[in-house]
Amino acid sequence: MVICLANSHTGKIFYDKLSLIFIEIFNFVKGPEQLETDIDRWLYALKHLTEFKARPAYLSGPEFDQLFNLAKYANLTKKEKAMYDASLKYKWDNKNVRDYEVSKGREEGREQGREEGLHKKALEIAKEMLAEGELLERIVKYTKLSIEEIRALD
Repeated sequence: MVICLANSHTGKIFYDKLSLIFIEIFNFVKGPEQLETDIDRWLYALKHLTEFKARPAYLSGPEFDQLFNLAKYANLTKKEKAMYDASLKYKWDNKNVRDYEVSKGREEGREQGREEGLHKKALEIAKEMLAEGELLERIVKYTKLSIEEIRALD
């Protein structure tokens, strides 16, 4: 059954970007050997999920991983769910701490790179000023380099 948005008086469809499809899983009667499409496999999995003792090979793949993981979670006891949730929280907290440290390290690296770039530029300016015969005190004033660094350039 397909449902769409239509004017109730005229029956004219006024919005064709949304449609709803209702499937009665009860009426889905294909067996495992008859599953040809992904929708067939999904319908079969949803209809028979409670009957599986183990995951069937014909329902393998990443698209079914989450379904079977959720089914496993749903079968946990309240205590097991609390332990599982706590372990996930611990895992996510650790990931957030690592991500923050990596981000902080990148920012520190950028800052260090900027400082090194400014220092390198100051050394280049100092070399040019020395070559032009500028006084040491003026070079220190404009480049903010130490006298020792400037003398090492000679």
